[in-house]
Amino acid sequence: MNEPFKHHSNSRLILKEWSELSPGLIAGFTTKNGGISGGPFHTNNLGLHVNDNSEDVAANRRQLAEELGFPLSKWACADQIHQDQIVKVTEELTGFGTTNYDDSIKGTDAFYTNKKNILLTLCYADCVPVYFYAPEQGFAGIAHAGWKGTVKNIAGKMVQLWEMTENIPAASIHAAIGPSIDSCCYIVDDRVVTQVDEALENCPATSTAPYEKISEGQYRLDLKTVNKLLLLQAGVREENIHVSTYCTSCQNDLFFSHRRDKGKTGRMLSFIGVKDEQ
Repeated sequence: MNEPFKHHSNSRLILKEWSELSPGLIAGFTTKNGGISGGPFHTNNLGLHVNDNSEDVAANRRQLAEELGFPLSKWACADQIHQDQIVKVTEELTGFGTTNYDDSIKGTDAFYTNKKNILLTLCYADCVPVYFYAPEQGFAGIAHAGWKGTVKNIAGKMVQLWEMTENIPAASIHAAIGPSIDSCCYIVDDRVVTQVDEALENCPATSTAPYEKISEGQYRLDLKTVNKLLLLQAGVREENIHVSTYCTSCQNDLFFSHRRDKGKTGRMLSFIGVKDEQ
C-alpha cells in the first residue's frame, strides 16, 4: 500500500496528494521530533493536557504555527472526550485553547469549516485521525476516533452532517485515515468487539471482520479498517479514501504512543486548513 503521509520535515508528515486537490490546502500530522519538551514528552509534544511544561508546549505550537503559516489565533482546539460531538468552526471559535487547555472548545472530537485561513487541530497518541475534504465545496474536517468515537461512528456522522446540512454528496468527499495504533499492537476484549460489530451491522456481508481472535475474549483490532468501513457505509467512494500504514505504537522513532508508553507520553497533532492564496 502506498503511504499517503509523506515526510515534510523532522517534525511533521504531510498528506501530499491532497495539496493537489486545491491551492492552499494543508493537511498533515506531527511527529514526536523537533520540539523542545523534555522527559517522557521528548521532544515535540503538542498536548497541553498531559502534565508537560505548558511553556514548552506553547513554544512547540508556535513553531508549528510559523512553519505552516497559520498563526495560533487562527487555530481551532478542542477539549477531546472520546465522544462524537462535531463542531462547525467559524472565525469566532478560533484562538481558544492554543496555549491554555481550559479555554479549548468543550467536549468536542471533530471539527469542520468552509472558511479559509482557519487551522483545525486535534491531539493524538494512538487514536485514529480521520481527515475530510470536499474540494468542490471548499469544506475541510478532522475527527478524533479512538475506539469509543469509532463505534459511535464519528467518521460516518461527519459525512452525514455534510450531506444533510451542507448539501455535500458523500460521493464527492475525500477522506484520509492517518497514523494510529495498528492491529499488531492493539488488543481488545469482547466488550469492544461487540460494539464494533454493532457499528458495522450495515456494512456489506462480504466485508472481512476488522479484528482477529487470538485467545478467548482477546482480539487484535484494526481501528483504521473499522473507520474505513464506516466511511464506505456512509457513502464515501473507496477510491477517495487514503489509509496510512504507520503504526504509532510500533514506530517509536516517530510517534508518541499511549499504550506503548503506559500513559506517560506526549501528543501528536493533526491539522487541516485552507489558506487564502490571494
